[in-house]
Amino acid sequence: MGNDLVLRVVTKWLSPIIVLFALYVQFHGDYSPGGGFQAGVIFSSAILLYALTYGLDAALKVIPESALKICASFGVLLYAGVGVVSMLKGGNFLNYSVLLSDPVAGQHIGIIIIELGVGITVASVMILLFFTFARRVAPE
Repeated sequence: MGNDLVLRVVTKWLSPIIVLFALYVQFHGDYSPGGGFQAGVIFSSAILLYALTYGLDAALKVIPESALKICASFGVLLYAGVGVVSMLKGGNFLNYSVLLSDPVAGQHIGIIIIELGVGITVASVMILLFFTFARRVAPE
């Protein structure tokens, strides 16, 4: 958190690339290894890098703690919502094939939505955990 110019410049350039890679892993996860959990951890690493470089207060200005709590809750609701919609359409919980008239398309859409919910939740919780531990005061 010093005034290391090189570290600050590299962080400003690297953070968007990390976020872009997280989005790639998120939305390409149904075709290859990866998905919500991995994308959430990758995304949170960009925010953690920013917080370690610029300080906790600067990171909280970028992404407030209240927004993280809302995102964590929204991700869980998104995941569970797919299961509830599946049940309302006559299938089992998280039976994606009933989501659309074409079972394969329904499975595809269902997987994308629940992986998005997982990614949002994991990223939010990882950042919240970091903020909580970073704010902790060492005993004297």
